[in-house]
Amino acid sequence: MVKSFQGVRMVESKTPAQPILVKDHMSTNLVTFRPEDTIDQVMEILTKRKISGAPVVDESGGLVGIISEVDCLREIIKGKYTNTVRFPAQVKDLMTKEVMTLSPDISLFDAAQKFLDYQIRRFPVLREGRLVGQISLSDVVRAFPKLKHTTW
Repeated sequence: MVKSFQGVRMVESKTPAQPILVKDHMSTNLVTFRPEDTIDQVMEILTKRKISGAPVVDESGGLVGIISEVDCLREIIKGKYTNTVRFPAQVKDLMTKEVMTLSPDISLFDAAQKFLDYQIRRFPVLREGRLVGQISLSDVVRAFPKLKHTTW
């Protein structure tokens, strides 16, 4: 007769896994721009902070657009044809005005799907119409290796 010994087993908790939410992985200390800022200013700050874009807010802090390195490229190319190294265009002329946003309370999985669906690099995060953060594609990718298998 052969006996089998399986050893001590870890018992999984019966409590439901907590949802993995955008608000737990978004950036909240944001660089923002104003519509009147110049592309020169934007490129300097994006380069200095090593970021690829940021929200654009009005005087009251309301989200009015988003500006990215790709938007800056439009002004750089225009500068080639005018033979200038200065980029005086204003953010309001080049920013994306129709901005897709996310709620801080949606799951990171839903956010990941939106990144795939829309193929953009960042979503401003709004709560009740107010800018509370931003989540980038990099934020989502960095979050998953830190998660325990039991939270999936």
